[in-house]
Amino acid sequence: MRDVGRRSAAFLDRDGTINLKAPEGDYITAPEQVRLLPRAAAAIRQLNDLGALVVVVTNQRGISLGRMTADDLNDVHERLSAMLAAQAGAHVDAFFFCPHDHGQCDCRKPRPGLLRDAVRAFPEIDVDASVAIGDAPSDVAAAERFGVRSLQLGRDAGDLAGAVEHALRTGMIATTERATCGGA
Repeated sequence: MRDVGRRSAAFLDRDGTINLKAPEGDYITAPEQVRLLPRAAAAIRQLNDLGALVVVVTNQRGISLGRMTADDLNDVHERLSAMLAAQAGAHVDAFFFCPHDHGQCDCRKPRPGLLRDAVRAFPEIDVDASVAIGDAPSDVAAAERFGVRSLQLGRDAGDLAGAVEHALRTGMIATTERATCGGA
């Protein structure tokens, strides 16, 4: 039985999961480049309605390469948040990003640092009742290293909405009602 006050979380990759990915070798560096993927906003709203924390965990190597700044990234996240709200009344509870190049840190997926940082920031997260969803093997590897169940788009589900439905159907993620109820 889960402790009262514990919450499920959905750790979501950004590019290719919520919004259209930039072409290979390129980066989303400005707000006007953000394009939501079909059904992504509705899927995030479904998570919101279930009481799950929605946490975006994203590698943003473009910062280390000098193609954008942390302020540019914040502008992109503000635009993404506005689009989610406008399209479905959805919201992201927090954004965690790795600005580093390969091999420079523990936060760049496939390492688990972003997930660890999110759980430190939100100690109410029940890791056993949470799921990570992304489009790349590195998203799955980070989740596995941290001990969070995961779904990979293109392998386990076609899109974010399908992944959320799968996670709910299979009990990978608990609703607030299940995560906080007491009893025997």
